[in-house]
Amino acid sequence: MDFELLTIQDCPNGTAARELFSRAAALEGTDPALISIREITTDEEASASGFHGSPTFTMDGADLFPSTAEPAVTCRVYRTDGRLSGLPSLESLRQAIQSRLAA
Repeated sequence: MDFELLTIQDCPNGTAARELFSRAAALEGTDPALISIREITTDEEASASGFHGSPTFTMDGADLFPSTAEPAVTCRVYRTDGRLSGLPSLESLRQAIQSRLAA
């Protein structure tokens, strides 16, 4: 299993995203130390990585929250509790990890 958090420089949600991903991974029985962090710096890199904004949570190279947005070096929002947020909820991230593990 390969967990990777993709962010952009100075992402306002970067630190919280790391903490959230670590917590979700630990609750799903994975060592949070295995999560790698990669900064996306160019639109070309965003396109090659399937990066749809910061933060992007991936597992085995797949975005845990697939998006139809164009790849870009930008911020990302998630629908959480009926509103938009810079982070997914802990529960939705855990569910995404569980779904990927089951696949």
